[in-house]
Amino acid sequence: MNDLILHHYALSPYSEKVRAMLGYTRLSWQSAITPEMPPRPVIDALTGGYQRIPVAQLGADVFCDTHLISQEIARLSGQSQLDPANETDAERAFVKDTENAFFALVMAASSLSLTWKALKALNPIGLARLMWDRMDMGKQARVRLTHPLKATDEARAYLQKVEDQLASSGSDFLFGDTPHHADFAAYHGLWMVRDVGERNFVRKYPRVMNWMNRIRDFGHGLVTEISGEDALMIARDAQPRDIAPEATDDPMVGQRVRISPTDYRLSPSEGTLVGSLPDRLILAREHAQTGLVHVHFPREGYALSAV
Repeated sequence: MNDLILHHYALSPYSEKVRAMLGYTRLSWQSAITPEMPPRPVIDALTGGYQRIPVAQLGADVFCDTHLISQEIARLSGQSQLDPANETDAERAFVKDTENAFFALVMAASSLSLTWKALKALNPIGLARLMWDRMDMGKQARVRLTHPLKATDEARAYLQKVEDQLASSGSDFLFGDTPHHADFAAYHGLWMVRDVGERNFVRKYPRVMNWMNRIRDFGHGLVTEISGEDALMIARDAQPRDIAPEATDDPMVGQRVRISPTDYRLSPSEGTLVGSLPDRLILAREHAQTGLVHVHFPREGYALSAV
C-alpha cells in the first residue's frame, strides 16, 4: 500500500496540524513540497483548481481539507479519536471555536520573526507576491476576518479558552489522557503565534505552553521527501479505491459537477460526481499527468452544483 503523500509547505499552519498528527501516530509518509501561493501546477493536476494547502494523496485518491485528511490518518493508524466524525458535542463545539479564532491567530502571529522566516523561505519579491495573494484572498473571503488591531486581543481570549479547557480536563490533553482531533485542530493556529511568530504573550498561559510542548515533541513522524512529479507518477500508476455502493444513491452521481469552498479560496474543482456520502463528496477527474483520480471533499463548508 502506498504511504500517505502530503502536499504542503513549511510555514503552512494547517499543514502543521497534519504533520503533528502524523508525528503522534508514527505513520510513515511522503512529503511533496508545494509553493506558498498559486499557481501550483501539481495541485491543479490532482484537484482541478482547489487552492488550499495541505492536500493529501493515497495513490489515485486525493483528499482536500484537513477534516478528511484527519479521517484518513485515523483510519490508517487505528486511532479513532483523531476522526472528527467521532467527536463529542463538547469537542465539536471547541473545534468550531478554534476555526472561528484561526484568522485572528494568524494575524496575531505577525512579527519581525515571521517576516524573516518568510523572507528566508521566499525572497523579497516572493514575499511581496505572498502578501498580495493573502490580501486578495481576504477580499474575496465570505467569512469575518479579524481587524489587525484587534487580533492580539482575540488571540489572548482564545488562549484563555484553551487554558481553561486544559484546567477542566485535568489531563495532559484537551479532552483526556490522549490527544484527540480537537488537540491538533487547536494546536496549529497557536503554533503560528508561538513558534513561527515567536510572540511572547503565549508564555502567560502555562498550561497551554506545556500542552503545546507535548504536541511539538511528537515531531513529524517517519517522512520521506519526494517531488511533485513523483506524486503525479504515483497517481498515474494507481487506481482509485472502490466507491461504496451506498455512495452512488444520490441522483447527481454520474453528472458533471462543480465543488467549491464556501468561505475563502473559492476556486472550484470540476469533474464527474462518483460518490456522495453524509460526510463527503467524491469527484472523478482525468488529467494527462495523473490519469483517473478521485478527489474527496467534505460536505461541510463546500458547495455542490451542476455544471
